[in-house]
Amino acid sequence: MLVATTPSVEGRRIVRYIGLVSGEAILGANILKDLFAGLRDIVGGRSAAYEKELRKAKEIAISEMVEEARRLGANAVVGVDLDYETIGGSMLMVSASGTAVVVE
Repeated sequence: MLVATTPSVEGRRIVRYIGLVSGEAILGANILKDLFAGLRDIVGGRSAAYEKELRKAKEIAISEMVEEARRLGANAVVGVDLDYETIGGSMLMVSASGTAVVVE
């Protein structure tokens, strides 16, 4: 499955627009990760625990979006947009959306 943030794919022709597809992932970071992230914020630096959770959530959201597109008969998703949110201070949400299409 071809996934692109652009509205078209160079060298490929979109022959059919199927419609909007999306995937979401909401993951909780446990209390120890929250504590260590807080300490990291105080002394500076990157929070590896949160970065790992964000990558995992992004992969899940894209995978769900791709699976929905595949079920609808698409072989590509174009115009993909990723949104990141925090919910309740310790929940991480990533949503992926795009247009399912058939390209040749």
